[in-house]
Amino acid sequence: MSHDYCDLAPAWPATLVEGPVRLRPIRRSDKRRWTELREANRDWLAPWDATSPLPGELPPPSFGAYVRQLSNQAREGTLMPWVIEYEDAMVGQVTISSITRGAVQSGAIGYWIDRGAAGRGIVPAAVALAFDHAVTSAGLHRLEIAIRPENGPSLRVVEKLGFREEGLRPRYLHVNGHWRDHRVFALTREEVPEGLTARWRAAQPH
Repeated sequence: MSHDYCDLAPAWPATLVEGPVRLRPIRRSDKRRWTELREANRDWLAPWDATSPLPGELPPPSFGAYVRQLSNQAREGTLMPWVIEYEDAMVGQVTISSITRGAVQSGAIGYWIDRGAAGRGIVPAAVALAFDHAVTSAGLHRLEIAIRPENGPSLRVVEKLGFREEGLRPRYLHVNGHWRDHRVFALTREEVPEGLTARWRAAQPH
């Protein structure tokens, strides 16, 4: 099956479910809950949130403008933005960005979660769902996750899922006001022929 650069038609929009974890496209009606979560977790997320290195940047866009921007990129085939729900309540977000077609067929996974919901296996399940969808319905070959060396919880996510470390990217992203080093982890479709969700499910205690 051929997947052109802008061909996400079979892959987006999509709702994905694994037990109590559900991924669905972000929408404008999420404004209240999303804003509450981001405000409540401001200090928890600030050390890991990307920032702009440019002086005099304009304020962040309104939530409606933010969702429109994500939706436009999803239609263009360069992004897949989901909110994470756990037991029917929104607890975070996972996004596949930087989708590149042609000979590369790759993307990058990013996520955040409410501090009160961390440590329950929600993020690994969400990442596994997103990965499997990306390599099947969207036809991608490789997904990567870039993590600051100090971010212990995120490092545990890639460890639990068996992502392979590819190396250190010095001063890779502007985060919390400075250029920060990131460790890069990746998986290709061939490395998990059984699917990442199945791998995660099999690793859970019964």
